[in-house]
Amino acid sequence: MFEIVDKKKNRIEKKRPLAKNTLKSLREKLFLEWTYNSNAIEGNTLTLSETKVVLEDGLTIGGKTLKEHLEVLNHIDAILYMEDIIKNNESLSERQIKNIHNLILKGIDDENAGRYRKEKVVISGAEHLPPEPIRVQEQMGKLIEWYNRDGEKLHTVERAAVLHTDLVKIHPFIDGNGRTARVLLNFELMKNGYPIIIIRNEDRVKYYETLDKAHITGDYSGFVDLTIEALNRSLDLYL
Repeated sequence: MFEIVDKKKNRIEKKRPLAKNTLKSLREKLFLEWTYNSNAIEGNTLTLSETKVVLEDGLTIGGKTLKEHLEVLNHIDAILYMEDIIKNNESLSERQIKNIHNLILKGIDDENAGRYRKEKVVISGAEHLPPEPIRVQEQMGKLIEWYNRDGEKLHTVERAAVLHTDLVKIHPFIDGNGRTARVLLNFELMKNGYPIIIIRNEDRVKYYETLDKAHITGDYSGFVDLTIEALNRSLDLYL
């Protein structure tokens, strides 16, 4: 599985430097589609074209809530912050994860933005129960420790998938865990030279099922497969 995506990545690397305007248009297309799909998975009702209008023209859409508009603008801010982390070659930390989450919930839930939850939660439609709030800090510390040690032994795509899956499993925040996890998924891929991937809203059921299976059984293969499918789409777009 990893051989195929790595061969495609190497084909793209051999063609660099790519045309400046081509790269710019690809980046804008992927950022837009990522923002639309990531928010749609969480119930945002803005369409792809409406998301584009909010982002590029700064206009509001009649009949849509302020929260839905902020989710679009905040998501782009989180992506730009992620890019800065990569450009500055910074190591992933709990502080950065909290900063990403803070940007995602800015103006929506300022009380909980960037702060680990202090309450019990359940995930609708999932068998897995997130840990007690008193264990969140400890488990997030272990996640970063894993990322910097055993995670380094995995292929980049698998490491990115596990990082995403385990953050969702811990569910460290009251809200915005999925969007934060998908930013981290792409952080790990982009940091290692892969393109942005998009978990599509149309794959939402499969997405949730593979995550719940990983959380309950420890079998991450379904979500790794879903990640590879998305990565192949992005690599093929570049090629």
